[in-house]
Amino acid sequence: MRSSNVILAIVIGESLYTIFEEIAFMASNQDKDDFFHPRYPYRGEVKPENIVFNANLQEFAQEVSYICNLETAGKIKPGQAYHKIKDLWKKLKLSKEELKIGDNLFNQEFDDNDDDSTENDKS
Repeated sequence: MRSSNVILAIVIGESLYTIFEEIAFMASNQDKDDFFHPRYPYRGEVKPENIVFNANLQEFAQEVSYICNLETAGKIKPGQAYHKIKDLWKKLKLSKEELKIGDNLFNQEFDDNDDDSTENDKS
């Protein structure tokens, strides 16, 4: 009886050990994922176009980081890295233009100032 209890304990112990290993492995993968792909909440003005542009900007930064690391490791040539980053920049710039990010920033400020000065002139 005693030997069967020991064998059962070993089997259960091994199963628990395997489960704990898998949990630790998943946690370490999550830590790695968080390290390599950090996620931060968006804290700017909450508008759909701003959130989309922020996602595009973060993707741009991540891809530039990869390209820089590949170039540093000698996996791609400096010229290739430059052209890839330049293409990514063009995509980001196009995204900014399509989403009209920052287009009306100054116009809105001037419109607000014009309204105030008009009201002051009437007084």
